[in-house]
Amino acid sequence: MNPRYETKRLTFWQIWNMSFGFLGIQFGFALQNGNASSILQNFGAHVEELSWFWLVAPLTGMIVQPIIGHYSDKTWNKLGRRKPYFLVGTILCCIALLILPNSGAFFIGKTALFMGAMFLMLMDASINVAMEPFRALVADNLPDKQRTLGFSIQTFLIGLGAVIGSWLPYILHNYFDVSSSAPAGQVADNVVFSFYIGAVVFLIAILVTVIFTREYPPAEYELIHGKPENESAGLGQIFKDFSKMPKTMRQLGLVQFFSWFALFSMWVFTAPAIAQHIFGLPIEDTSSDKYREAGAWVGVIFGVYNGISAIYALMLPAIAAKFGRKRTHAFSLIAGGLGLISMYFAPNKEFLLISMIGVGLAWASILAMPYAILAGSIPAGKMGVYMGIFNFFITLPQIINGIFGGPIVKYIYGSQAMYAIVLAGIFMILGAVSSFYVQDATTISMNDRR
Repeated sequence: MNPRYETKRLTFWQIWNMSFGFLGIQFGFALQNGNASSILQNFGAHVEELSWFWLVAPLTGMIVQPIIGHYSDKTWNKLGRRKPYFLVGTILCCIALLILPNSGAFFIGKTALFMGAMFLMLMDASINVAMEPFRALVADNLPDKQRTLGFSIQTFLIGLGAVIGSWLPYILHNYFDVSSSAPAGQVADNVVFSFYIGAVVFLIAILVTVIFTREYPPAEYELIHGKPENESAGLGQIFKDFSKMPKTMRQLGLVQFFSWFALFSMWVFTAPAIAQHIFGLPIEDTSSDKYREAGAWVGVIFGVYNGISAIYALMLPAIAAKFGRKRTHAFSLIAGGLGLISMYFAPNKEFLLISMIGVGLAWASILAMPYAILAGSIPAGKMGVYMGIFNFFITLPQIINGIFGGPIVKYIYGSQAMYAIVLAGIFMILGAVSSFYVQDATTISMNDRR
């Protein structure tokens, strides 16, 4: 960064508008996380197959995010540098949101399952296209002293969007009398309409960011961040950048591995785990009204952890300023690990609301602290590509979990998915231990609180 030219401090509402699109992204992501496993089981997927279907998420992220990051570093047009990717990703995701829950109405049997998986892949790819440039946008537009605040506001909006998205099917059924029942092989109306609403919210939220956020034009960006190296380099430059990644990124990679391995297990296996372990349903029951009730409760508890994360995110800048980013992140991950493990001991479904408090603390920190630590160590002009490369440490553990998680649940756990949740809790705590070995290249000052 050129010391003569610094990124201007932004007001709270400028940071809010810049991050508001993430509310829409997470609204759609929450609908996927809370309902995709149940939808695929409605279409005929077995519990041990779920992690394989969910593989499309990390696989598309691993491919898409570094490429989007690479090209968004080099893009400039009337919309800006990062904003064109927000818009394209949003339009594609809205299409997937409209079609995914209707796959069972258009097709039957294995064809419906295959098409559901295809639209899940489209949804994942488009969310990645929209999401990756947001991390770079915060780092582009904020000085280091405001980055913890920027990522925290982003995390608050993520939590807010996720709460609404997670609870929406439950709200539509219980307060608006939208049916939660459906014939075998189809998705209930309360879930279908939730996906429709999600598409509208996603589009509106992204438009707020696109319309009200200014990006630095190339000349001004260069004065602040420096001239990018090898500006005309092609995609092969991604591999060169990967080999030269900052030390802090490598250290954070292990933390991310444990954290995202745990999160993947939680998203994939919570629905069958609760159906079996809490509601007492047999393994083969994947379409009864009782199973749909268990699926709706997953949306409720996922909304709770996202709500906790939204509140905790606003506290993170002050906590990190006092105790340091690493200690803050380690504490949060321990809380998440204990929350996941406690689900095994839950005497009833209401107890799971308490379990989700710890998960919410971990989720808020996972979405903010690693990026705040990382941003200060990234070379000039490489913010987009390195934020994309950093996604490898998110997608790789999910891919490994996706390949082996299902067979482990079937052959080692006897198809009892709750044991996968316990293992997730252990991995979350291992991530906390790894946090202490990360070198934070920047110093947090009290200005972070402002």
